[in-house]
Amino acid sequence: MSTEENIAAFRRLIEVGFTQGDLSVVDELVSPACIEHQRGNMPGIEGTKATITTLRRWFSDFELTVVKVAADGDTVWSLNRARGVNTGSVMGFPPTGKSFETDVMDVARFEDGKIVEHWGVPDQLGLLMQLGLMKRPQSVGAR
Repeated sequence: MSTEENIAAFRRLIEVGFTQGDLSVVDELVSPACIEHQRGNMPGIEGTKATITTLRRWFSDFELTVVKVAADGDTVWSLNRARGVNTGSVMGFPPTGKSFETDVMDVARFEDGKIVEHWGVPDQLGLLMQLGLMKRPQSVGAR
């Protein structure tokens, strides 16, 4: 597939899978043998579906938007913006009702139109602080 087709496939996974919650697109765009490098996420189709399901359970109005994208051959790099309101239990914490907006960096490698390898770096610390689940560190004064 071309670089442009890989970008289009990646955008489709973000827009239809993550934002709209349509899990059928995962079968279309993720390889069953997909290697997942993001800590805590499971590999393959079922791992991607579990990630989408979890995010949408934590944030019923979850939205993921591609902000910037670049590609070279079989690899797509993307800066995404995640938004939502915490309406479900997150990591054992009760819902806060607070909204969040945070950045997510993704890298996806494609073969034959499907993602075969993924690296993701969400700003988890920023998310937890915005939800009030982690306090902002106190500033250290100049010495």
